[in-house]
Amino acid sequence: GGAGGDCGAVARAAYEGARTALAETPDRLDVLRQAGVVDAGGRGLVTVLAALVESLTGETPRGATARGPGPHTRPEASPTAAAPCADDDAASRPGGPAFEVIYLLEAEDAAVARLRERLDTLGDSLVVVGGDGLWNVHVHVDDAGAAVEAGVEAGRPYRIRITHFGAGDAHAPGAERTIAERVQRAVVAVVPGEGLAGLYAEAGATAVLARPGEPPASGELVQAVRRAHAREVVLLPNDAELRHTAAAAAEQVRAEGVRVALIPTRSAVQGIAALAVHEPERRFDEDVVAMTSAAGATRYAEVTVAERQSWTMAGICQAGDVLGLVDGDVAVIGQDLTETALAVLDRMLAAGGELVTLVVGDDAPESVADRLEARVREGYLAVDTVVHHGGRQGSVLLIGVE
Repeated sequence: GGAGGDCGAVARAAYEGARTALAETPDRLDVLRQAGVVDAGGRGLVTVLAALVESLTGETPRGATARGPGPHTRPEASPTAAAPCADDDAASRPGGPAFEVIYLLEAEDAAVARLRERLDTLGDSLVVVGGDGLWNVHVHVDDAGAAVEAGVEAGRPYRIRITHFGAGDAHAPGAERTIAERVQRAVVAVVPGEGLAGLYAEAGATAVLARPGEPPASGELVQAVRRAHAREVVLLPNDAELRHTAAAAAEQVRAEGVRVALIPTRSAVQGIAALAVHEPERRFDEDVVAMTSAAGATRYAEVTVAERQSWTMAGICQAGDVLGLVDGDVAVIGQDLTETALAVLDRMLAAGGELVTLVVGDDAPESVADRLEARVREGYLAVDTVVHHGGRQGSVLLIGVE
């Protein structure tokens, strides 16, 4: 009995020491710091020591769960494995945080110190590791948007991942990672801005944030599907150019036993329409048909600024011209952003519509949403308008018409 207690104490001390050392591995190796991950072998050793503590004492040590790593746990493949969570079961406690937020961050040490304080007041399970200007941030919060905004204030966050903790989530303490404990259905969506990432997450989706020029790879989508931990997954790429990437990810997770439906959404506003009719209690095929129908019935437009001279469907544009794209093709070329947006809106509503969705980017004039809402009120009776703030989303404005 005494010897067993001594062994347990030694094992627990070894576990705590290994856990601390694991969190510091990105500081030891440049390649780990640049990738924003911890050492995979070290992660495995921590898991083994946790099991040893449990076998000697009957207690699951702090920061570990009573399950071994899942069949597809690959810490080196994703920033989600940045460090062991100090309180990984926080999300499953009654009243625990609703979202897990993870991102890589380019920032100075002083800004990161302020970020730690800010995130500490927002939630729990806070882990920030890194150095030399590159950090990996992990926190459980109720306000996902505030956690991302804090990162934007500190520096440049990217590879942002926001996951909604659903009932039966894999973070439950002591849960075995078995099919029986998966949630039934989840939605995984690629979104172009922080504001939309928060909106999608609040609607229950796992959001994968794609920055302009930084589209997610299929491996990142596979990781997002695994994190959603569901038997059935609806995948929304929200970009025509991501369709093949999403299809490759879908094939991979199907081979892992997950039922996946890829809805070929070409814009985030089509994804919003699909999410609005999503009903997890409905049969999978009926839910997918309803979501696909809603997305397909949503025309989409984008207002952006031309970076270079080029030939378009609407004529030749010069660098700095404002472009209005309807359903993926340039339909309007203008000089004034608001006037171009109004012309695009009129063109879309000429074919009818009941709901206009506006997603306003950080680069848009503050008055543009008010002007567009006023145009709808004055010129199109019985048409409603909803406005969302998209953050740094690449395009100045996204418009959806259902």
